[in-house]
Amino acid sequence: MRTKSLKTNKINVVTLGCSKNVYDSEVLMGQLRANDKEVVHEEEGNVVVINTCGFIANAKEESVNTILEYVQKKEAGEVDKVFVTGCLSERYKPDLQKEIPDVDAYFGTSELPNLLEALGADYKHELIGERLTTTPKNYAYLKIAEGCDRPCSFCAIPLMRGKHRSKPIEDLVSEAEKLAANGVKELILIAQDLTYYGLDLYKKRNLAELLENLVKVEGIEWIRLHYAFPTGFPMDVLDVMKRQPKVCNYIDIPLQHISDSILKSMRRGTTEAKTTQLLKEFRAAVPEMTIRTTLIVGYPGETEADFLTLKNWVTAMRFERLGCFTYSHEEDTHAYHLTDDVPEEIKQERANEIMEIQSQISWELNQEKIGKTFRCIIDRKEGNYFIGRTEFDSPDVDNEVLIDASKFYVKQGEFTDIKITEAADFDLYGEPCANLKPEAGPERHQRKRKEVVRFAKNS
Repeated sequence: MRTKSLKTNKINVVTLGCSKNVYDSEVLMGQLRANDKEVVHEEEGNVVVINTCGFIANAKEESVNTILEYVQKKEAGEVDKVFVTGCLSERYKPDLQKEIPDVDAYFGTSELPNLLEALGADYKHELIGERLTTTPKNYAYLKIAEGCDRPCSFCAIPLMRGKHRSKPIEDLVSEAEKLAANGVKELILIAQDLTYYGLDLYKKRNLAELLENLVKVEGIEWIRLHYAFPTGFPMDVLDVMKRQPKVCNYIDIPLQHISDSILKSMRRGTTEAKTTQLLKEFRAAVPEMTIRTTLIVGYPGETEADFLTLKNWVTAMRFERLGCFTYSHEEDTHAYHLTDDVPEEIKQERANEIMEIQSQISWELNQEKIGKTFRCIIDRKEGNYFIGRTEFDSPDVDNEVLIDASKFYVKQGEFTDIKITEAADFDLYGEPCANLKPEAGPERHQRKRKEVVRFAKNS
């Protein structure tokens, strides 16, 4: 017989998927805290809210498994209520209600007020920009727009997030000021498509103006751009990047493929020649820029010739950062009408090949950093190392700088000049330039090499 949990009035928010979901969970938690609710993030609580991802097959599987895990805990009396929100719930609510009926309620991506009501809380309009951040104190995501108007054939995001909706500049500046007041030093700008920012509100691509306003926020030292779209890229952004030291020389621009036939089928609105020219213009405008991209392999109809074109292009372009994931056949997308004709094992082999090429490129580029000094932000301590990042690295997906904690002490959440002494394919090792007091600790150990194949969660 089910017994009632001894834990009361503690809401555990579990976040799955991309940085946009992290942001949404933080907004939810801020609202709950303002309603005097006890809320935790991925800790024990008797009420569980699962913020799901529904982007590709692997993400959907993880979301479903997490829901089932907490439903079992509910049956065992370990939790009292389970609520589900996010992209998977938006896209598959009727199916989920039928297949997993023991969830107390499902909510879509735009139903925050309803979710709060189910949790015994009121939606407070005056809290726009208020969040309970879950990232290390020195950085935070800043979502500048919601939804997407792009017609990419493989992507289900418009089904889950709707049309593009920009946030007003004044609201974003206010949010940035509140984050800075809480110790945030780095803003990571996110959206489904940064380059579309402002078209709905200001009738022009207005990302450059937004950046010009954000750099004025006292306390913010780095502003990083994620998820730009190559077609229609506003080139005035590069001018701001070059002029404003707070705007990191870094851009994440998912390109997905380079074969003209695949790009056409993907409905990307570009070609190999146009994409290559755009990247050349990036390099010319901001020579120090680090470019991160993601690619899809195994798209319907991708031939060996298409894949060879992609491999050769990756080798020639020498991206500083690159991720690769296998095509996922998503219902209700334009590409779902095509035959998913590349076997899964071939998809995986192709992803591995791309990442092996990138691993070698990354190793070679990292060797050039040995002996050089970089300003790094220290995110955390992990095992025997302090973990930092350079201006050219974003959290979770890019290179990390490891400082031996048995020999050196650096303050977490602060900037420190680090001299690089060793380099691997995806890790840099360094020591602080200042004569800092050593911290007692265990002997240096060999850090496990990161996986070569990384699967992107964003289109």
